[in-house]
Amino acid sequence: MQAYMKSTMPYRGIKMPALRAITREVFDHDMTCDEFRETILRLWRGARFREERYVPQILLAQKRFAQCLTPGDMPMLEEMVVSGAWWDLVDELAVVIGGVLRRYPKSMRRLMRRWSTDSNMWKRRVSIICQLKFKRETDLDLLYATIEPNLGDRDFFIRKAIGWALRQYAWTDPAEVVRFVRENEARLSGLSKREALKNI
Repeated sequence: MQAYMKSTMPYRGIKMPALRAITREVFDHDMTCDEFRETILRLWRGARFREERYVPQILLAQKRFAQCLTPGDMPMLEEMVVSGAWWDLVDELAVVIGGVLRRYPKSMRRLMRRWSTDSNMWKRRVSIICQLKFKRETDLDLLYATIEPNLGDRDFFIRKAIGWALRQYAWTDPAEVVRFVRENEARLSGLSKREALKNI
């Protein structure tokens, strides 16, 4: 597991179904929102094995805690994105941040636009892929606004994110994705174009 993920953190070797079951069992009790946040940060900061960082991600994704997450919690989630700094952690956090965007679009749109030009590559990746599950609710203006400043980036994870976000939206509106790719063909990387048009 450690070799596959190229992780500097060691693994205990627990597969995700077992880890989810353990998490459900250990945290099968009510928590206030403050207790929830405290638990997330304590688990994340205290992790010595990779799976110990997956546990707060599992908790963050649980619907029962969704109302606890507001734009005020973005410093916590930002810390996790920046210190996580690898796709297995960051991509799950992007989904959680997308949930906050869905509930608080006005303030979160501004923040995702800022993240799209941040010096931290993982924050830029989150800004691009945070709407992956939005389908017809996708804010196209925001999606394109986060892609635009990253079109010239040569990093694999940014190029892949651009293609992934477009490919996901293509399930909803393939003609629009084709139009965007054609219009930006000279600036999109080959990887981004292939990913965007993969299922069209």
